Amino acid sequence: MPICLTNDKVVNVPSVPSFSEEKRNPYRRGKSMNQNVIQKITLAAFALVAVLGAARPGRAADDKAPYPSMAPLDQYLMADRDAEIALARSAAPPSISSGATVMVLGRHGYETAVEGKNGFVCIVERAWMDAFDSPEFWNAKNRGPSCFNPQAARSVLPLTLKRTDFALAGMSKAQIMDGIKKAFENKELPAVEPGAMTYMMSKQGRLNDRAGHWVPHLMFYVPVKDNMTWGADMAGSPVLTNPHFNGAPEPVTEFMVPVSKWSDGTPADAGDHAH
Repeated sequence: MPICLTNDKVVNVPSVPSFSEEKRNPYRRGKSMNQNVIQKITLAAFALVAVLGAARPGRAADDKAPYPSMAPLDQYLMADRDAEIALARSAAPPSISSGATVMVLGRHGYETAVEGKNGFVCIVERAWMDAFDSPEFWNAKNRGPSCFNPQAARSVLPLTLKRTDFALAGMSKAQIMDGIKKAFENKELPAVEPGAMTYMMSKQGRLNDRAGHWVPHLMFYVPVKDNMTWGADMAGSPVLTNPHFNGAPEPVTEFMVPVSKWSDGTPADAGDHAH
């Protein structure tokens, strides 16, 4: 799904613990040859991620937004189907994405391009997966490669597919928001499953005009709850909150954890994420 970022609030950046490059878990404490990179990545993450409850521009500002309404459909589509498959797979390491189902966006919604065998599903999300009050909700340039694990493929991916169907049907942001709310109320969308998570580790993605591909990260989904249950956004915590769901209207909280490498194994450089 695409990151919700803001430039209208200064965020105090906490210190970040070091992590051991020798451990398979990149967030296990220990000595690190990689410490500075991790610190820079998380500094960038805290500096760019939106804060829950931050002030948002009103309707008058929306009228002046660069993307006030949906662009022609062709601008959201990728003419090269193979290129979209490759971009979708770049969301996760090849050991995962090579066996995943891949879906691509067509004129009538997402369609399966490659049948997988490991339960993961990789797609390239479009800007309408951003927060409903985001000025880039209709930005046709944005591409968010995402690879859902089996639990997320069953319980989070349907939300992406539903939003996409509404967008392609010509609905406005307000209509899409209302449609999603009713879909949850009517049990047309499933509750998030325990263990649902998504890989977003592609350096070929483009999450918005300012952030570019941002930083490689993992996303974890839980029912709407207080950030403190995960220690998100606290000093020393690598866990961040993505505020683009959180009951507005989706009853889902999404936590993000930046990681030190892109899906192809190359080190992340926190200095080249913003534009």
